[in-house]
Amino acid sequence: MSFRKVVRQSKFRHVFGQPVKTEQCYDDIRVSRVTWDSTFCAVNPSFVAIIVEASGGGAFLVLPLHKTGRIDKSYPTVCGHTGPVLDIDWCPHNDYVIASGSEDCTVMVWQIPENGLSQPLTEPVVVLEGHSKRVGIIAWHPTARNVLLSAGCDNVVLIWNVGTAEELYRLEGLHPDLIYSVSWSRDGALFCTACKDKSVRVIDPRRGTVVAEKERAHEGARPMRAIFLADGKIFTTGFSRMSERQLALWDVENLEEPMGLQELDSSNGALLPFYDPDTNVVYVCGKGDSSIRYFEITEEPPYIHFLNTFTSKEPQRGMGWMPKRGLDVSKCEIARFYKLHERKCEPIIMTVPRKSDLFQDDLYPDTAGPEAAMEAEEWVAGQTAGPVLVSLRQAYVPSKQRDLKVSRRTLLHESCPPATAIAAAGPTTPPPTPPAAPAPTRLSAPPALGTGPSAPTGGGRLEEVLQEVAALRALVAEQGQRITRLEEQLSRLENGHV
Repeated sequence: MSFRKVVRQSKFRHVFGQPVKTEQCYDDIRVSRVTWDSTFCAVNPSFVAIIVEASGGGAFLVLPLHKTGRIDKSYPTVCGHTGPVLDIDWCPHNDYVIASGSEDCTVMVWQIPENGLSQPLTEPVVVLEGHSKRVGIIAWHPTARNVLLSAGCDNVVLIWNVGTAEELYRLEGLHPDLIYSVSWSRDGALFCTACKDKSVRVIDPRRGTVVAEKERAHEGARPMRAIFLADGKIFTTGFSRMSERQLALWDVENLEEPMGLQELDSSNGALLPFYDPDTNVVYVCGKGDSSIRYFEITEEPPYIHFLNTFTSKEPQRGMGWMPKRGLDVSKCEIARFYKLHERKCEPIIMTVPRKSDLFQDDLYPDTAGPEAAMEAEEWVAGQTAGPVLVSLRQAYVPSKQRDLKVSRRTLLHESCPPATAIAAAGPTTPPPTPPAAPAPTRLSAPPALGTGPSAPTGGGRLEEVLQEVAALRALVAEQGQRITRLEEQLSRLENGHV
């Protein structure tokens, strides 16, 4: 099929992928050879986790993002499972918590030290036992804290409260055969599954019922996958009766016929879809392929619009996907993949070319942040909430050519402890009421402590430091608002608006 016949306006038409330099890859990693169609890799803004070969059990590596280069064979792993690890998933509400499912029929949840592993981690925070066969799928709830889904080869889906290690829901009898994939809806009220019986099901876990079902979504016998999109539609990948790989888009309200159906090629690797809800772009990576295709999903026919293909020489064994808040917005990076080779992990950066170095509002709408929208108990009680959104503007670090004040403001902002951390630290000396912000337009360095004529000691000195910090924060906030207004004016002028 030729994709060249459709030419349409889209800000993502010229997205291009670029692998990083060799020294920025993670080398000498023995990627797992287990025959299971999972991604084998999970990424968050702090760590990259990779399922690796392990003798006498299952293990996965957890590397800080900055630890690139050759990884020593003796580097510590997370190695508490007694069978090969099949799937891993980072908690969306805590960058130091990861869950793993294994052939040993257990789900384990791990707490990773802040600076990464210095010794092998063998003791999980909690072990969840409820499956009678191997656990191949792990998926955290997108908005409720400590809610985890696991699906096993016993065709059972379990929903857990990790905080109490209890089984919340046990969904048996809904799937007559092996479950290939599970995907939560954006608000976590439903999830969809792709099953070996060729059916796609939409399930309400709290009621334990199938809300909608499409039989023979793809006619082929090879594995298929289904993911929820932000607007509630379902995107599937699978195979035709002639073993050609297919993409399809479905409306949950009417599953009789797909809204859109495209055939790609006749390769035999399972297609792994990755979805960005902020831009409505779906990236499709085939296991064993050496390419990443990407498509834009729109409201007008044919709904699925081919954008481009990133190709490389080496086939991919697995793929990791960085959440939006971990991207470099100053370089217009809209996606980052972590491609697994046989002995290496290679980051691939997807970029929208832009001439301006200002923050691009149209590329970075507010995205899901690390805060949970509700507790597990609230979700069980029937509440539903979308993700808590955060602006990526604060993560924007201007290029070196721009005014140093903006960079200083950003760095100061990032170094401030979050309010939740201050509240959790218990009672401390309350910060004084910040004095009125001074009027200068340039940030000056604070005086060195203890250099004044009457340098206070003890509590008085602490009080002075706190006052100085509060005054600086007030000044930074004021200047930050002014910079934002000036940037918006400059952006309007560059775009030709008076």
